[in-house]
Amino acid sequence: MSAVFPLTLSTGFFIFVSLVLGFFFGFFLERAGFSSALRLTGQFYFRDWSVLRVMFGAIVVAMLGLGWLSVAGLLDMGAVYIPEMFLWPQIAGGVLLGAGFALGGYCPGTSVVAAATGKLDGLFFLLGIFAGIFMFGAMEPAIHGFNGSGSRGALTLPQLFDATNGVVAFGVTAAALAAFAVAELSESRWRLFEKTYGRTK
Repeated sequence: MSAVFPLTLSTGFFIFVSLVLGFFFGFFLERAGFSSALRLTGQFYFRDWSVLRVMFGAIVVAMLGLGWLSVAGLLDMGAVYIPEMFLWPQIAGGVLLGAGFALGGYCPGTSVVAAATGKLDGLFFLLGIFAGIFMFGAMEPAIHGFNGSGSRGALTLPQLFDATNGVVAFGVTAAALAAFAVAELSESRWRLFEKTYGRTK
């Protein structure tokens, strides 16, 4: 049986599918409460681990879904695009994104959702993102060498750990379950927010 996925779509239908998926992605982010900067930054203060639960849960579901589709012969994993890894600029980008998330209360996706629901802080955060994009574009010639440093090719976790896809999937799932358990304990038994800040909210 030949693989069904990835699908070969016309440009117009691809745009349509992208818009539909983007709409539902934003809809479910809003329904999860992720248009609120207070909700999103709660994890940095040990108050609310919803972001960890939802995002790590989504990663595990997507990973297992891709794995089972591949095992069933419905997905050709060799045709799935994996971007090339550039270690040092990605570390720098991760630090900057994390700092922006902690200080501003949003990531790029959630800032769009917040702006779409009329939140001014989300709108200003989104404007800051566009300003950063233009600044990076202007600076790119000067830092072009750094942007291509630490190239590791299209590196995956099975390649990195010299393990099978199944072993990696089991490890990531176990890590997610452990993280969920720690998050639950920090909110209930350990009461880290209350002990750290001396209040309950």
